[in-house]
Amino acid sequence: MGTESPTNYSYMGHNFSDDSSSSAFSDCNSDRSGEFQTAPSQTRRFLIACATENSDDLIHQLVRDLTSCSIDEQKQAAMEIRLLAKNKAENRVKIAKAGAIKPLISLISSQDLQLQEYGVTAILNLSLCDENKDVIASSGAVKPLVKALNTGNSTAKENAACALLRLSQLEENKGIIGRSGAIPLLVNLLENGAFRGKKDACTALYSLCSVKENKVRAIKSGIMRVLVELMADFESNMVDKAAYVASLLVSVPEARAAVVVEGGIPVLVEIVEVGTQRQKEIAVAILLQICEESVAYRTMVAREGAIPPLVALSQSGTIRVKQKVKS
Repeated sequence: MGTESPTNYSYMGHNFSDDSSSSAFSDCNSDRSGEFQTAPSQTRRFLIACATENSDDLIHQLVRDLTSCSIDEQKQAAMEIRLLAKNKAENRVKIAKAGAIKPLISLISSQDLQLQEYGVTAILNLSLCDENKDVIASSGAVKPLVKALNTGNSTAKENAACALLRLSQLEENKGIIGRSGAIPLLVNLLENGAFRGKKDACTALYSLCSVKENKVRAIKSGIMRVLVELMADFESNMVDKAAYVASLLVSVPEARAAVVVEGGIPVLVEIVEVGTQRQKEIAVAILLQICEESVAYRTMVAREGAIPPLVALSQSGTIRVKQKVKS
């Protein structure tokens, strides 16, 4: 299955490259939730381990505690692993080699929402290490992460979206994640999540939708309606991100039709008129792709009053914008 570069556009034999798309997305890093409270009896050993180079003994003990019969011990172990993986990059490899990944994945399926959150967050932090991504995916993390995306609390959902994003950076995982049912849940988070959830979902969808099968899944999940609404809301701080995802999707005919049905053309024309320079550039790229093979769509764009702002942009925009408009 081929993948497409999300920053390349072709129109009437002209190729355009937009390197600014990556700056619209801040990659999901380690979890951004508040620090968990450590039990008093655990605090001293934990601080000592964080302050010293040799945390191996603690790590192995924590991995054993992940399979304890006590849910409180499991929570404490998952919390400390999450913090060790967040604060020290070298610990991510140590924790994985100590065998933490499979028991943490088991915790993600817990009925206890807090324990589920701790498991998700620890896996997210471990996934920041490229060496761990394949191990996490091959150990069966995708389906439990998708479950957390569906049933978890708000933090678990956000961190699950980030973890899936990290795993999707391996091309072979994109289709696996899409087939696991993640796409509709990410679209739901994009629509209904808090601001952080929207950003994380949008970034994950941007990565996953570089493959055609996930584009189709996203479109069937109603993503275009959500993207058009976000692009129309200049107060949302999501215009750029939503527009870049839309630009990735409109390479397939189903997406172009969906943009039109959801009222996207007047929204894109408005962005060309009043958006930032970057927003104008991506809106032009989307309009070009929509119009490329459809006289009817070109007529609709013209009727929405796109010609005057496009002409103005061709005279005052950057060289890249001028090329796009004039082509």
